[in-house]
Amino acid sequence: MKFFKPFYIQPRFFYAGIGIVVLFALSYFIPVLFNIAQLSILVLILLFLLDLLIIFIGKNNIEATRILPDKFSNGDKNLIKLNINNNYPISIHLEIIDEIPEQFQVRDFKLKDTIPSRKPKTVQYHLNPTERGEYYFGSLNIYASSILNIVAKRFTFDEGAMVPTYPSFKQLKKFELLNINQNSLEYGLKKVRRLGHSMEFEKIKDYVLGDDLRTINWKATAKKNQLMVNQFQDEKSQPVYSIIDKGRIMKMPFEGLSLLDYAINATLVISNVVLKKHDKAGMLSFSKRIENVVVAERRSSQMQLILESLYKVKTDFFESDFSRLYGSIKRHITQRSLILLYTNFETLDGLERQLPYLKAISKSHLLVVIFFKNIELNDLIKNKAETVQQVYDKVIAEKFAFEKRLIVNELKKYGIYSILATPENLTIDTINKYLEIKARGLL
Repeated sequence: MKFFKPFYIQPRFFYAGIGIVVLFALSYFIPVLFNIAQLSILVLILLFLLDLLIIFIGKNNIEATRILPDKFSNGDKNLIKLNINNNYPISIHLEIIDEIPEQFQVRDFKLKDTIPSRKPKTVQYHLNPTERGEYYFGSLNIYASSILNIVAKRFTFDEGAMVPTYPSFKQLKKFELLNINQNSLEYGLKKVRRLGHSMEFEKIKDYVLGDDLRTINWKATAKKNQLMVNQFQDEKSQPVYSIIDKGRIMKMPFEGLSLLDYAINATLVISNVVLKKHDKAGMLSFSKRIENVVVAERRSSQMQLILESLYKVKTDFFESDFSRLYGSIKRHITQRSLILLYTNFETLDGLERQLPYLKAISKSHLLVVIFFKNIELNDLIKNKAETVQQVYDKVIAEKFAFEKRLIVNELKKYGIYSILATPENLTIDTINKYLEIKARGLL
């Protein structure tokens, strides 16, 4: 039984068998084909036995290892490597079936390749997870066949590996230094002109061309008999909290990811930017309860704490309790902070139910409400309506898009900042707003 378990007959054998049957059928009308058919049977059996000997003689003729990352980055392409070594004395054709995690729902995953004799080879492919959690791999199955491709032998490796999927940490490398790098403009980050000086005094230095004339220190200039200017540094160690609404409204999907996952990915990146700017980064999530709390700090382990907390954020499909959020902020966030609130409002009525709590939060903190454009409506708005039903659909879509803009104006009326972003631009827009607030000294 051990011999037959990895033994597989390839389709080429059956195609040849069908051809021989056809020859026998035609030999009733063309007798000369009968001898050809008999010879074909003999040749097929000999080739079958020869291929069997080539593939099955020897042990460990194929060696393989699946190289997995320590963790997957959610919403990004993650590289998987298969290191394969051919110990056969001939070139071998491989059919690779890797049992990838069930979350991908891929039932026809297959790779094909050829490896020369006594040579190693690395085969690569990518996986793009769309939800956080644990991803379990099955077996790595490799079917080896010779150039005859009549029989194949299955080799099985690396069964039962698990990789956790975390929020999109790959974005960190992309945005890590963009706020101080000129190339940041290519990614959509804006240069914001500073208004005024709500910064901490650092030192007095010699004037150089390009310094702001308003910072000239006239007393020091008179003493030194040359122009001297005050040098300032940004105010540091200001708390910045990312607050994620994990209610049912954040489960809306866009290109495979939910709005909740977009908010989580943006939180990870903005927290890193905040720490790079020497501020304190913190976070929490809320729905019926306040959870996943990370107090705003500047310690070296802060990013790891935030990453682990974001990994655990799950929606509970309840209506979010903004009154509980306000109570928790009032009790636990005593220092004036920048609050980045990731949520979503589809209608003005939905905002008005929560507006008293938002106004109360904004009295003690600088509140930025971040919500999403419903880009699924864009096609309805842009396309020309040709039927009565399409006219109705277009009018309703335009009404919802208009209400989003009304929400922005309503928040602005009460001194609450807002970001109305598309899901794919959420991270960029959030970083820009943070840098703008820092540059204008609003916090």
